[in-house]
Amino acid sequence: MKIICFGDSLTRGISYVRGRLRIIKENYPNSLAKLTESLPFVEVLNKGVFNDNSDLLVSRIEKDVMSENPDIVLIEVGGNDCNFHWDEVAKNPEGDHEPIVPIERYLENVTQLVKQVQDKHITPFLLTLPPLDPARYYRSIADKFGHSIGHFVSHVGGIEHWHGMYNRQLKSLAEELKVPLIDVRSYIKSSGDLGPLISDDGIHLTSEGYQQMSLAIFSDLRKHMEEDMFPQP
Repeated sequence: MKIICFGDSLTRGISYVRGRLRIIKENYPNSLAKLTESLPFVEVLNKGVFNDNSDLLVSRIEKDVMSENPDIVLIEVGGNDCNFHWDEVAKNPEGDHEPIVPIERYLENVTQLVKQVQDKHITPFLLTLPPLDPARYYRSIADKFGHSIGHFVSHVGGIEHWHGMYNRQLKSLAEELKVPLIDVRSYIKSSGDLGPLISDDGIHLTSEGYQQMSLAIFSDLRKHMEEDMFPQP
C-alpha cells in the first residue's frame, strides 16, 4: 500500500529552529512511516513543498501524486491559503486585503483535488489545519514587516479568525464530499500544553508537534486499513 503525503510546509517538515526555518527529519511523513512499519507492505512518500497553497497543489497533483499510482493520498493544505501578503498589508494597513487564496477558490481547489484522486480509484483523506499560536505568529510577522500590520489584523478579526474559518469550512466540505477527515487540529490541542508542540514562528510544528500529528493520522489510517482488510460480514 502506497501512501502519499501531499501538502505544504507542514507536510515537508518545516520548523523554526534557532531563528531559522529548517527542514527537520522528525516530520510527520517520516514519523508516520515508522508507525506503519507494523503494517504489511506500506510505503509513505513525502510530497510536501514549502510555501505551497491549494492553487499550487492543483498545478502539481499529476506530477507528484497521480504518476506515483498511490492507494491513499493525505491532503494537507490551507495555512498559506488563508495567509496574507504582509508586505502589502504593511504598506497600506487601513486598506482592504484578501487572503492569498480566497475561501471560495480554496474550497473549489480542494474539491478538485479530491475528485481527481477519486477518479483514479485512490482514497483521499483531508487533514485539518493544525493549531497555531496567534501571539507568536503575530510577533514573527510583525518583526519582519513592522507593527503597522497590527491595525489590519485587529480589524479583520485576528490571524486566528482566518485560520479557524478556513478550517471550519474544510470540515464542512469533507462532510459534503463524504470523504474521510482526520482532525489533527483537535488531536494536537488535546495533547496538552501547545507551547512545546508549535515552533517559535507560531505556525509550524516542532518535532514533538509533528509526532502528535502523525499519531492522529496513523490512528485513523489503521482503522481504514483494518476495515479494508477485514470487512464486516
